[in-house]
Amino acid sequence: MDRVVVADDHPLFRAAVASAVARALPGAQIDECDSLAGARQALASPTDLVLLDLKLSDCDGFAGLVALRSEFPATPVVVVSASEDVATVRRALAFGASGFIPKSASLAQMVDALVAVLAGDVAAPALPDEATIGELEKRIASLTPSQLRILTGLQRGRLNKQIAFDLGVTEATIKAHLTGVFRKLGVQNRTQAVIAARTLDLDTAA
Repeated sequence: MDRVVVADDHPLFRAAVASAVARALPGAQIDECDSLAGARQALASPTDLVLLDLKLSDCDGFAGLVALRSEFPATPVVVVSASEDVATVRRALAFGASGFIPKSASLAQMVDALVAVLAGDVAAPALPDEATIGELEKRIASLTPSQLRILTGLQRGRLNKQIAFDLGVTEATIKAHLTGVFRKLGVQNRTQAVIAARTLDLDTAA
């Protein structure tokens, strides 16, 4: 049986997405959650597809997408967002989304997008030719789960010892990981890394 996880903090919209999934994939098991933590827990079991809102109770912006793609690379993720501007769509695809469904889409459009993704295609609104994937987004998408958590910590203004406490590791481990983060991002210091990390959070992401 196919299994789909719907992660959205709006119950009514979760129900709408679940309805689209049921039409696109009759008989599928649909698990709903309202947080990134809930999505991670759900993904502990084999999952065929994740539908992810960009604004969850414990994660706002693209950090959740990058985290799930890094931690569960074999599971396709489709972003569902109230923001459908070019920048948001482009970044979602750059960070590894298999599709992008605007919340303004009709039920039929959602179903069509899901069918396309399940067939192995990328489903997203058409983008202008100049909307290419940025090098920085590619670099961020290459971070390991640990490196991504550290980058997110930097973005939140956490000190090394605070990040070490959050992750349950030593401060020396954080420093070692930071070297890898700086190298992958092509930056020299924390300040530059924090500036790069802002790519993970668009004010328009919803």
